[in-house]
Amino acid sequence: MSKTFGALSTTDEVLDGIDLSGKRILVTGVSAGLGVETARSLKAHGAHVVGAARDLKKAERAGEVIVAEKNGGFELIELDLASLKSVRAAADSLVKTGEKFDLVIANAGVMACPKGVTADGFETQFGTNHLGHFVFINRIASLFKPGSRLVNLSSSGHRFSDVNLEDPNFEHTEYTPFGAYGRSKTANVLFAVEFDRRHKAEGIRATAVHPGGIKTELSRHMSADALDKLVEELNAKRPAGTPEFTFKSIPQGAATSVWAGVKAPADLVGGKFCEDCHVAVLEESPDLRSGVRAYALDGEHAKALWAKSEEMVGERF
Repeated sequence: MSKTFGALSTTDEVLDGIDLSGKRILVTGVSAGLGVETARSLKAHGAHVVGAARDLKKAERAGEVIVAEKNGGFELIELDLASLKSVRAAADSLVKTGEKFDLVIANAGVMACPKGVTADGFETQFGTNHLGHFVFINRIASLFKPGSRLVNLSSSGHRFSDVNLEDPNFEHTEYTPFGAYGRSKTANVLFAVEFDRRHKAEGIRATAVHPGGIKTELSRHMSADALDKLVEELNAKRPAGTPEFTFKSIPQGAATSVWAGVKAPADLVGGKFCEDCHVAVLEESPDLRSGVRAYALDGEHAKALWAKSEEMVGERF
């Protein structure tokens, strides 16, 4: 009988007994937190990991724990998701090299930041979390091996808001940090849904995951008091009989990414949203923290976002 994993499972528990020797895996956002642990655990089991980061010096320092693992290999590439110039340069360099990938984990992102814009004028969170990855992943799509997977890091925060295809840059609607975060995280799921539809005939699958609540640099735009208040609000709204919200450790938070990318059957997770090392169920209740909103998995909605994203970045895939 296969072992069942859950919210408290760690990366090493999920990957126990798995040999990734000969596998080539790309992870974005390897300068801190989940990205570092994801890359470390995969390399520890024999994979050659290509880590992407905006700040290479920071990534080199953070990556010392990755390099220290005796198995596998590790290299870094520069990727600033808030700049399409950087995104295209990084993608083009990988394509020129021509080395294929068995797994790509789109882990990097920003959360609940003040209103701002990327180098290309997109709202910061939508531009970085979604559009940057949208262009990068599509430009390297030829490097996905048959049988490979894409794992997009989304969040239960997708429940804050659906995407707004009429006003993606908040030019006419009121900006709220978590509203914008919700839009970008919904976009991460919809991108996975449509990428999966387009590529599954080639044996390439895509999924989106919620890592859980973890104290990492992702929450750097929130004060300690604001973070404590958010936890209090979550627990105050929880239905009777459900457990209180608690933060995961970083190895627990990265576990769902490696579970969906390596351990889970491809047909189980393809085109789905995963959390706590299982496929999430549809859940529309505003009081429950778990589950996925139906709008995030809607196929026609995913196609519309894809078309809008192409329009915004000026590129067809």
